[in-house]
Amino acid sequence: MRISSRAERIEPFYVMEVAKAASKLAAQVAHTDRPMIFLNIGEPDFTAPPLVQEAAARAIRDGATQYTHATGLGSLRERISGWYSQRFGVDIPARRIVVTAGASAALQLACLALIEAGDEILMPDPSYPCNRHFVSAADGQAVLVPTTAGERFQLSAAKVQEHWNDNTSGSGGRKTRGVLLASPSNPTGTSIHPDELRKIHAFVSDRGGITLLDEIYLGLSYDETYGHTGLALDDQVISINSFSKYFNMTGWRLGWMVVPEALVPVVERLAQNLFICPSTIAQHAALACFEAESLAQYESRRAQFQARRDWFIPQLNAIGLAVPVIPDGAFYAWADCSQHFERLAVKDSWDFAFEVMKRAHVAVTPGRDFGTAQTGNFVRFSTANSMAQLHEAADRLKAVLG
Repeated sequence: MRISSRAERIEPFYVMEVAKAASKLAAQVAHTDRPMIFLNIGEPDFTAPPLVQEAAARAIRDGATQYTHATGLGSLRERISGWYSQRFGVDIPARRIVVTAGASAALQLACLALIEAGDEILMPDPSYPCNRHFVSAADGQAVLVPTTAGERFQLSAAKVQEHWNDNTSGSGGRKTRGVLLASPSNPTGTSIHPDELRKIHAFVSDRGGITLLDEIYLGLSYDETYGHTGLALDDQVISINSFSKYFNMTGWRLGWMVVPEALVPVVERLAQNLFICPSTIAQHAALACFEAESLAQYESRRAQFQARRDWFIPQLNAIGLAVPVIPDGAFYAWADCSQHFERLAVKDSWDFAFEVMKRAHVAVTPGRDFGTAQTGNFVRFSTANSMAQLHEAADRLKAVLG
């Protein structure tokens, strides 16, 4: 069977390969005094709050399970609009909000709507691997731009300008279409400073380009300096968001995108053909996310995620797993493990992750997925786990690494 070149371009999702190995080892050590601790998957250990669960059950019981509009329930779009006003002080009309089958569907729709074959999209290195594959699936070209700790592992306006390709030669070659940013980012948990984002968007806009902004961790922001949506810049920023992270609904597969008003019918047409509509049950459940009781619970959980970060990162630094930039959001720590390569007789973070898994029974994610700029020296820790598990993981890492 001949496989399409498009499919061949998509690399394995190495996070999941590591997860499979961790699960296999976990089954072997499940009944020992050191069962596996999973700090590798970016999934909240919290599940949907009671009101959300009750809303889902009520939708099933009442038969509210049939197709919705391709852009989502009008009532849910209104609730999301209200959340932007209450939480971030920005006015986002509900008509610009499109509810999607997860943030993944939103990114796919945005890429299909805006990227022509061969278009270049600039992204930071490191960055979430699936984002570049959405670009590739639309026959675009993701251009990973190496970043540094001094840049918070984010693109700067200077680097966007340096790598922008106007292709004014008329040769028919590639041309930069825009940028795909994430703030806060996976794997680093760092955000773009609002002033830098403003400069990037101004440069991109001046060249008729697009600013795609992955904000799925925005609700889990811990620093007032960075906890602002890029939608405040103007109505041309395209923001991707999700009910998975802040709202603790990972398996419900529900997200949304905010687009310029003129783009809504284009995205709607694509969504009608590719997805029909997002999950109806998940949409009815998500309405309850915005009840005062649910929001209070989410804020309590956000405080717990921050407390875990504040405790765990100093532990990593103390054992030579240096985190060069303190994450201001999400639940990740991007740690340099190269100091321990000689001690463990490994050559990179991929081998390091498997050695730690075998010796300490702690699963972490190697940097391979996230790019090529020094990612062989880094591992990603997820702190989306209980404080008790983080304490135990730190003790085990200290025993193995010294």
